[in-house]
This record gives sequence, C-alpha cells and structure tokens, in this order.
Amino acid sequence: MAERPTTSWREGIAREAEQLAAGTLDPGCACMADLYPDELLTATDTALDSFDAEVAELDSAKDVQIFAVVERVVVALNAVDDVHCGYETDEREALCAYIDEALTEYGVDVAALTARHGLGRYELTDKWRDW
Repeated sequence: MAERPTTSWREGIAREAEQLAAGTLDPGCACMADLYPDELLTATDTALDSFDAEVAELDSAKDVQIFAVVERVVVALNAVDDVHCGYETDEREALCAYIDEALTEYGVDVAALTARHGLGRYELTDKWRDW
C-alpha cells in the first residue's frame, strides 16, 4: 500500500523528538514539528482519507470519474495549504506521488490515463493544483 506522506512526516517528528531528548540534536536544528504542525497533518489526512475511500470505489471507472476523484483531493489539499501554507517542493512531490501510487494500486494505468488526455504522467494534478 502506498505510504502517505503524513506517515513519513510524523516519523520525522518522532525521530527528531527522540534525538532532542537524547541530546544528540541541537535544539536550534530541530524543525520538523514546526514544518508539520498537528493541524496540517490532520487536515492532510482528512483529505487523503476521502481520496482513499473514493479510489477504492473506482472499479472500472471511466476517465472522467478518475479525474473527478483527483480533482476533489487536489482541491481539498489546496484548501489545506491555503490555511496552513505547509506544502513546499518536497511535500508537493510526495503528495503527487501518493495520488499516483494509490491510483496505480487500484488498477488505474496513470500513464495511459494522462496520455489519452495529452498530458504527461506527472501532470495529473496540475490542472487544479495551487500548492
């Protein structure tokens, strides 16, 4: 199963907290908790929960249905980013990769889907993405 970006972000926060507690990390170098506040993580997971539920129901869906699911998650993530300003380049790439991997796991040939619409594989979210 595709790993959500929020999982690795939470793991990074936990590792950093352990290093701080052990005294192996200078507090001035700690940044994970500031980069990924709980509100950002929770809101991102809420958007991805809805996406995952919709993707699981796509069985033999038409392109328009698949694009609609992608649009909804991207718009939801736009709203999260509007409030929390939390998605920089690495986060954007991780979110896009998650969307691609989740669709692929449920049988969507993302490369073929995007090619049928004159897009490159990695342009799947571009039409709606503000982050």
